[in-house]
Amino acid sequence: MTVTIGVHRSNPSLYHLARLNLLQEELAPLGESAAFHHYTDGTRTGELLADGTIDFGGTGSTPPITAQAAGHDLVYAAVSAPRPDHGALLVRADGPITDVADLKGTIVVLGVGSWQTHLLAKALDRAGLSYGEDVTPERPRGDEADRLRAGAIAGWIAQGAELAAAHRSGEFRELVRTGDVITDRSVFFTRRDVATERPEIVAAIVTALRRADAWAAGHLAEAAEIAAGDQGGSVEDWQTALAALPWELEPATAEFIAEQQEAADIFRRVGFLGGPVTVADAHLPALEQTVADAVRKGA
Repeated sequence: MTVTIGVHRSNPSLYHLARLNLLQEELAPLGESAAFHHYTDGTRTGELLADGTIDFGGTGSTPPITAQAAGHDLVYAAVSAPRPDHGALLVRADGPITDVADLKGTIVVLGVGSWQTHLLAKALDRAGLSYGEDVTPERPRGDEADRLRAGAIAGWIAQGAELAAAHRSGEFRELVRTGDVITDRSVFFTRRDVATERPEIVAAIVTALRRADAWAAGHLAEAAEIAAGDQGGSVEDWQTALAALPWELEPATAEFIAEQQEAADIFRRVGFLGGPVTVADAHLPALEQTVADAVRKGA
């Protein structure tokens, strides 16, 4: 069997795994081989799992919820530790927006369908506002800093090197710090048949991911150079961004499932989802110890 891992730039753990030979080393004793499927839109991960293009993928918190809502039968495999400084909702430092309630009737740019939707929807919900009704979400065009500077948009959820560059400019400030609203974990999931019939494959992938994370944590400068060369931005900003990540994995526990259910309920309430989602359907408690052991092996 060839185990195919989905890889996109928004998930640095998978991105580094694809560059190293760690997964093949873990799969070889099982008589399996590794392959990587590269794609650009992490929100497609659920459908790529469902149609068999990939066997394992990873995103932020929102895509697995929307995948469940679309009827895809997935199982959570592992999650990262919380990433409190991975991103932030930025506003102009000298602008009129002083709290979340001031966003009513404005435009906020974010990665619609990504973890950023979770952040904005929950922040608005706390302020008594509704995602999509009180605030207009727009997808990034690549000129968000310029538009925010000019007042064409009221807010921008930035992450990675873009966030580091925005902070460095001194022109913007954080209206919402991610860690004050959501845990913003990196989330890894697979199809149910893989999780139930081949848990040893899940374990091998998790061990390799943990080893890839350990490599990144110990080689931040090299990882930053790779990211800057491939994705743009400065090496300095990428190193700042990568240093803010925890580079740790955990099993998907009941606590995490509760976090996801809260998000799903908010999405349903504001109309981002067309119907209810029972996140626990994607939880396989029997997999938790397997993943915990795999994380320890890769440490």
